This record gives sequence, C-alpha cells and structure tokens, in this order.
Amino acid sequence: MEEVELCFPQLNTSCWKTKRPLSHTVLIYMVLSFISLLTVTLNLLVIISISHFKQLRSPTNLLLLSLAVSDCFVGLLMLFQVMLINGCWILGDLMCTLVCIFDYLATCSSIAVMMLISVDRYIAICDPLHYLMKVTLKRVQLCVLMCWIFSFFFMSVLMKDNLKQPGQYNSCDGECVIIITFIDQVAHLLLLFVLPITVIIVLYTRVFVVAVFQARAMRSHIAAVSLQRSTKVTAKKSEIKAARTLGVVIVVFLICICPYFCATFTGQDSLINGSAAVFLVFLFYFNSCLNPMIYVLFYPWFRKSIKLIVTLQILRPGSRDTKIL
Repeated sequence: MEEVELCFPQLNTSCWKTKRPLSHTVLIYMVLSFISLLTVTLNLLVIISISHFKQLRSPTNLLLLSLAVSDCFVGLLMLFQVMLINGCWILGDLMCTLVCIFDYLATCSSIAVMMLISVDRYIAICDPLHYLMKVTLKRVQLCVLMCWIFSFFFMSVLMKDNLKQPGQYNSCDGECVIIITFIDQVAHLLLLFVLPITVIIVLYTRVFVVAVFQARAMRSHIAAVSLQRSTKVTAKKSEIKAARTLGVVIVVFLICICPYFCATFTGQDSLINGSAAVFLVFLFYFNSCLNPMIYVLFYPWFRKSIKLIVTLQILRPGSRDTKIL
C-alpha cells in the first residue's frame, strides 16, 4: 500500500494525500508548470500581435484575440491545478470556488468563440460577396462582448450555490469540491457541448464542401481568366486558406474537449482510473497551448510579429503601422 499523510497534520479533519516519490512529484510539477508557462507566453504573443499591429485588426483576428485571452486564462489556471497533484488544496474554500468559476468562464468563452469562428468562415466562403458588409469589426466586437457576458452570467447561475457557502460540499479540510445540480448539468451539456458542437460541425461541413468546389473551379479555369478575374481568384484562395487553418484549430479543439465532455456527461468519469482521468483533464487544458502553435505553423504574419516582439522592435515609434501581411 502507498504511504499516506495528512494535508494539514495539525487538524483532525484534514484530508489525506498520497505520498509519491520525490522524483515523480518534481517531474510532474516541472512538466505542468512548463506547459502552463508556455501556454501563457504563446497566447500573450497572439494578444500583443493583434492588439499592436493595425494591419492585423480584422474581424477574424479579433475572434482569435478573444480566443487567446481565454486560452491565457486557462494557462494561468493550470498553475492552480498543479497544487492539486497531491490531492490537497491549500488556498481556502473561497479561492477554490473562484478558480472553478474562472475555469468555467474561460472554457465557456472559448467554446462560444469557436462557434463564432465557424460562422465567420461560413459567411466568408459561402457568401463572399456580402462578407465585408455582414462581418464588420463593430459587429464582431459586439458578438465577442456578448459571448463573455453570457459566459459570466451562465457561470454565475451555475455556481450560485457554491458562491453562497464556499466549501459546503467538502468532506475534509484541504479538499476542493464543486457540486452542480442535475438541471444545471443538463443546461451545461446542452449549451456548452451539444449546441455549439452541432453548429460547428454543420457549418464547417458546409464550408469544406464549398471550399473544395471553389478550389476545383479555380484550378479548371485559372488558365482562361483575365487579370481582373485572377485578382478575385487570389482573394478567394486566401479565404480558403484561412478556412483551412481555422478548420485545423477547430478539429484540434474538438479532439481535445470531446473526450472530457463525453466522460463527464455519460457518468464514465467515475469509472475510469486515475491516470485516464488525469489524461482527459490534461488533454482538455493542453488545447489552449496548441492553438498558438497552429498559428505559428500556418500564419506567416504571426511568425513575423513574434520576431518583431522578441527583438523589441514594437517599441519603436510607428511600429503599429508595420506591414505584417
């Protein structure tokens, strides 16, 4: 049997914690702390890039900015998850509830923004003539603001009982337990998983079909088009490339969150072993680190902006007007 000890030896009501070999504990702390730091750093680069350079302030990039803010929150919250490695929460009941609220808030806003990205790409590919008229910066800003307001309101309702009396569901000191009613769980499932995932899959399936059709049409007629027509073709190709890149982001997002939600809402989370549960949670959080990595691979403007940020060239006068695209 594994040796165990109390989280708070001076308290009789203290929780027990599993005593691991020091080497294992240090390795876990180092890996998770590195991932957390990497997640925060990469997403901060995205936030600085889009916020600083005027040329990058497009409706689509504004959605990526909101997603990066959510992912940055997730990276910071991972540091609190590191504290639970040994099964002991030492920051108190109120802090436990607040961390869970911000965790849910970041997750909810990320899912909402992913849905907006799908809508954005759907209009850009399926209705390109009206895209600039329908998708404006002000409308996207309003949609993003509404997503964050809805996320905050929904999480406040979801966690109202836990906010009234933090720690009321803890069975011992050093535990961080949040319990949600069955009705709230159903609402959580429908609003944060079934509805957005359905919308994302339906819209991106349509985007994929139209993009493939347009790509074939362009290849078939590219030799016969005039100079004016070729300009239009280039614009369409850029939109299709953006749709492909954001499609990768969404597919990775679905791969990372679906196992967690499926295990949670089918009740299988109580049946799987500890290692599998840790892997599902790790995969769920690791998505926030993968998004900026995808931007590095597919977006030349992001690689260029990183270079300008790291070399501190953004501190020069007029750097906001630098040509990035």
